[in-house]
Amino acid sequence: MVLTVDIGNTRVKRAFFEGDRLMGEGEVRPDCQIERAIVCASGRCDLPSLNLGTDRVHLLSCRSKLPIAVDYATPETLGPDRVAAACGAWKLGAGEGRCCLVVDAGTCITIDYLDASGTFRGGAILPGIGMKYRALHTFTSRLPLLTQTDEEQVPLTGRSTRQSMAAGVLLATRFAVEGFAARYREQEPGLRVLLTGGDAHLLREGMEAGANCSVEPDLVMIGLNEILKRNEE
Repeated sequence: MVLTVDIGNTRVKRAFFEGDRLMGEGEVRPDCQIERAIVCASGRCDLPSLNLGTDRVHLLSCRSKLPIAVDYATPETLGPDRVAAACGAWKLGAGEGRCCLVVDAGTCITIDYLDASGTFRGGAILPGIGMKYRALHTFTSRLPLLTQTDEEQVPLTGRSTRQSMAAGVLLATRFAVEGFAARYREQEPGLRVLLTGGDAHLLREGMEAGANCSVEPDLVMIGLNEILKRNEE
């Protein structure tokens, strides 16, 4: 069994694979027979504390072998989670002969373009939804601290302070992602959009009205599993 680990800025996620099949997620139990593990660390990484269940561990870096090409000016600064999500999109067929936009909505929101040849071309990094709510609360004296779950359905015109904040954060973030997708589709009409990350469900409304858009919650894990196959020793 293979263990994939995604260390983000907010939480650590683990998934288990047998071949290409995702077997489950969660902590490593004593009865788990882990043969190999791969770790993607966007946040702080302390490998000994992770309880990986194996000593055969690959730490994803710019030197790792990938199923995709990377055309990026500073590959050493490229977030490994962005790379893993793009590899997951390639595995699902979105980037093989067909271009796609990978939107990972976590602490930050990354929007990355994978062209039809399977080459990662780069993208954009935006503040995440929770980060924007915290900024409004932190840098003002009277605005409350909202969370992502306070307002999922918000009107265009907020009729309370909380609704107005939610409209300013959630709707503006949706509009930004939709705007990126629309601009890319002007160049690539067949573009597919893949949403992943903890806040993907908050962005899918409106995006689903367009063609070729889906939520893929395990995109990073699928990509990590595929990367590990190319880095077996």
